[in-house]
Amino acid sequence: MAEKEFVSAQEVARRAGVSRSAVSRTFTPGASVSAETRRKVMAAAEELGYHVNHLARGLMRNESGIVCLIASEVATPYRSALVSAITQKLQDRGKIAMLVNTDRSDGSADKALRQAISYRADASIILSGLPDKSIVQLCLRNGQRLVLINRDDDQEGPLRINFDNDEAARRILTAFLRAGCRRLAFANSASMTPSLLARERGFLAAGQAEGIEVIVERYGQTAYASGRTLAQRMLTRKDRPDGVFCATDLLACGFMDAARNQFSLSIPDQLCVAGFDNIEQAGWESYDLTTFDQPVDQIAQQAVDWLSAPLSAPAADPTVTLHAELVWRSSIRGG
Repeated sequence: MAEKEFVSAQEVARRAGVSRSAVSRTFTPGASVSAETRRKVMAAAEELGYHVNHLARGLMRNESGIVCLIASEVATPYRSALVSAITQKLQDRGKIAMLVNTDRSDGSADKALRQAISYRADASIILSGLPDKSIVQLCLRNGQRLVLINRDDDQEGPLRINFDNDEAARRILTAFLRAGCRRLAFANSASMTPSLLARERGFLAAGQAEGIEVIVERYGQTAYASGRTLAQRMLTRKDRPDGVFCATDLLACGFMDAARNQFSLSIPDQLCVAGFDNIEQAGWESYDLTTFDQPVDQIAQQAVDWLSAPLSAPAADPTVTLHAELVWRSSIRGG
């Protein structure tokens, strides 16, 4: 295998017959350079296969352009959609995304993040999930700008993007009650992430305010198969629920399939179901799931705009609370 060679800006300067600084100005947006010099430099760069070393250039300004995305359950539809939206917007701003997967609990996430920091990553975005608060503190100690999405960390400094889970819980409870449901339940995974627990607490509080005791079951990962198991547990109870709010759409899809195929229940005639996230599958005809839309594009825009603002810019409100829009479909009577 041939040894990989990198063409330097000095080599381009020699080929073009210009100074090294002229090459730098040619590849610096907004810098002053004559049309003839630009033509010579671009022709030489094309001949030699030269590419700007943005990492080296950034380090001279004490910036690498690298942003770590720290996430768990990256294969789930919602998380993958959010990662896709954020990486695209980072790329549009000329930044590089580095994904740190925190699904494992053997210290691999901490090791991967330390490696990213050694590459002088400028910032990190923590996408809910399992990362411990110690990882947040590690990022802050290393001078990173930090965005926390759907988390309850209270450290000063990061931008926090959350949803009004209490408002969503009250709306879906009202929908269940108007559909005639009286035995309500919340189906959750055992992942115990801040966002899932916030939805659970919100629904329990909304039920309590109406004098209703909400049944809660937690099981497994935030996955389709967990939804099936949750349905088996809840629908074999003597006090079988007639309205179930699932912490995510993926859980709801598994729950609905088990309810129909294993218990021969008609949705929404005998059982009403709601989810959260508005993943693509929620709109499929076989589910037609009533759910809450998490606007991934808006989340990504808020995060990247904040990270891209100059450090000298006035500090914005460090907390952003977004509204999750209720998407009505046929999994609840009257929807």
